[in-house]
Amino acid sequence: MEVRFWGTRGSIPTPGSHTVRFGGNTSCVEVRTAEGHIFIFDCGTGARPLGEALMAPPVAPVSASILFSHTHWDHIQGFPFFAPAFEPRNTIAVYGPEGGRRSLHDTLARQMELSYFPVELSQLPATLSYTDLGEGAHTIGGARIVAQYLNHPAVTLGYRVEADGAAVVYACDHEPFGGALWRTDAAPGPLESILHEGDRRHAHFLADADLVIHDAQYTPEEYRWRKSWGHSTFEYVVELACTAGVKRLALTHHDPSHDDAVVAEIERRARAVAERRRSPIEVFCAFEGCRARVEPRGVTPAGGPETAPPPAATVAPGARVLIVDDDPVMRRLTTRALQNDGYVLTEATNGREALEVMRRETPDLVILDFVMPELDGLDVLRALRADPATVSLPVLMLTSQSDEGSTRAGFDAGATDYLTKPFSSPQLSARVRACLTRAPKP
Repeated sequence: MEVRFWGTRGSIPTPGSHTVRFGGNTSCVEVRTAEGHIFIFDCGTGARPLGEALMAPPVAPVSASILFSHTHWDHIQGFPFFAPAFEPRNTIAVYGPEGGRRSLHDTLARQMELSYFPVELSQLPATLSYTDLGEGAHTIGGARIVAQYLNHPAVTLGYRVEADGAAVVYACDHEPFGGALWRTDAAPGPLESILHEGDRRHAHFLADADLVIHDAQYTPEEYRWRKSWGHSTFEYVVELACTAGVKRLALTHHDPSHDDAVVAEIERRARAVAERRRSPIEVFCAFEGCRARVEPRGVTPAGGPETAPPPAATVAPGARVLIVDDDPVMRRLTTRALQNDGYVLTEATNGREALEVMRRETPDLVILDFVMPELDGLDVLRALRADPATVSLPVLMLTSQSDEGSTRAGFDAGATDYLTKPFSSPQLSARVRACLTRAPKP
């Protein structure tokens, strides 16, 4: 596979003399397979120069697949300027995560309403198709694409492309699931030493990839003030990639406040993390125009057909969510965060009431507080896991208990996910959807 970076910036374009080396366009990466299919990951402002290159003489019909990680503006704002969409001979299949509050087609169409752009989406001459994807393995453009939900304040997918005997992962935008990566009772490095199940799942997603392209917007110092904004530190990404056996790591989605000197220093510090881990991984900060060739290894990459999940079913409208918290303010905040997602929301004020509610009707998901009087969240969770009717019921622990011991206790008792307060409404909405998508289907 041939990889080329057309946009490496996050949040907003940053043109100017201070971003000449690493570039100022927002996210856009081109991947070409040996069979000649073109995959485009995100259409930030980098999509404009990519489109011009694809339409440069001699012009041949373009067949491409655009895979949006999500529809935040910095990842879609280049789509209206993507020249191949204006050529009738071209065929473009557009994909993005299902589960937003409107479809991918409607989101792109709104961006191109006449109030904002002179050409409406329906007027584009190319043959365009739109598909909302769920988590799981898909066949697109002759390649195997494994999609997995990331941790971001919007429904967001990472993509793993398996083709030509190799694997490339694109993961923007993503934030650590836990406050700490490693358990203190185990040596850092092995997969089983990862504290949060979400971070362990993410490492499995990256496992043995030849090239990982990953959001690393923040330094560890910056992240202290930007938690829940939906982005990673370079340290987290390098640590996880080393554990996952990644061959090459491209750090991208550079913060708009970071000039070339800051990004270069991040690259130096990131390489030092890999050296400390004594890992042979190649680490670099992606820059506009950067090319990477991914050679076939003649082996089935990790996450091959025997392990990757099939495409997940769409979350049914009206999924029933039970919110269990003794704090009326937290119940109200949780309800407000989910009230526009089409769920049927019910509340319980304590653990005993929750179990009584579930005896009458089992919900599709439980959002469970940790600390409650009489019967706490762990007691409720253990009772659910001991009952065959609820042994696989998705349970999201939503708690202020952010310490390692509580996190481990939650997962040991059978929590599906563990989210600490304070949280943002989009963050909770995305985590609830991921839990519901992964729930066993009857």
